[in-house]
Amino acid sequence: MATKNTLSLIRSNVDCYVGERVVLKANKGRKKISIKEGIIEKTYPSIFVIRIDADVPEEICRTVSYSYSDILTKSIELFACKDNIKIGSM
Repeated sequence: MATKNTLSLIRSNVDCYVGERVVLKANKGRKKISIKEGIIEKTYPSIFVIRIDADVPEEICRTVSYSYSDILTKSIELFACKDNIKIGSM
């Protein structure tokens, strides 16, 4: 069972990768999975922000935010690009 301590461990794990390039694998429901690459920009007490790279050069970079509970419930998965380690897994 997850506790408040579990979420703080996930947060501290994500904090270690601020400014690093990550691969974001998001479950969008109905067997749709989105895989994007971006940089973790900032962490807050309840959420963290990722700047997603543009797929096409003409596009503008997007910024998305997720809560730490999204990692806990496996709605999203984060992988560090430099060493291919899963971020925030328990």
